[in-house]
Amino acid sequence: MKNELLVSKNLSKQYNLKNANEFALKNLELTIYTGDFTVIMGNSGSGKSTLLQCISGIDKPTTGNVEIDSMQITKMKDSMLSNFRKRHMGFVFQNMNLIEHLSALENVTIAGFLLQEKRSIDVVNDGKQLLTQVGLEKHFDKLPSQLSGGQQQRVAIARALINSPQLLFADEPTGALNSKSGIQILDILTETNMKGQTIVMVTHDFKAALRANRIIYLVDGNIKNELHLSDFNGDEIIEREKKVTTWLKEMGW
Repeated sequence: MKNELLVSKNLSKQYNLKNANEFALKNLELTIYTGDFTVIMGNSGSGKSTLLQCISGIDKPTTGNVEIDSMQITKMKDSMLSNFRKRHMGFVFQNMNLIEHLSALENVTIAGFLLQEKRSIDVVNDGKQLLTQVGLEKHFDKLPSQLSGGQQQRVAIARALINSPQLLFADEPTGALNSKSGIQILDILTETNMKGQTIVMVTHDFKAALRANRIIYLVDGNIKNELHLSDFNGDEIIEREKKVTTWLKEMGW
């Protein structure tokens, strides 16, 4: 039986408080299990990114609770939440948010230095190892402007993993990339998940959805349904595509 890593209860997010009927999320219940690769899908305005922001502590829900590893993050003070996120979460966004005047290695290691739990030499070695794992062993000293979009996203993934997070959150990580680079990023995320990393990813990309072992579909700020799949290994891809396509059409995608 899988362990519950993240549990949200009665999660609601209301941006327009003057309109009691306008909710980005409404009484949403969600559990994320250790080791899963969970993809969140839905049409524009369904609440995908809002859900990711609320369960990761980037934004506070209007009502409801979020627990990660039995710690209730919705009631944490900002400073405590910031430290918790540094230790337990990694983030990959469509906009890579790399620091332009820092090298690839410096962009990765800065997150490790901020945590202040390892020796500097260990942080640097971990950064080099992660960049090597994502195929950038020859680009340690390159600035973001000297890297392609796909390479920049690989740096962002390495940065997100530098502190060995319990949860890796990804919001449209392939959205700004061409098809080839997008597949490379999905391969890296899949390999990372196979090593035990729990991933929660928001996407509109069908190819990205195929990598999940669980797809959650949102409609009007709540979960309409979810699809469970075997772990992705590249085999029987045609049958997997058919199954996901049929299910997404049923959801109204």
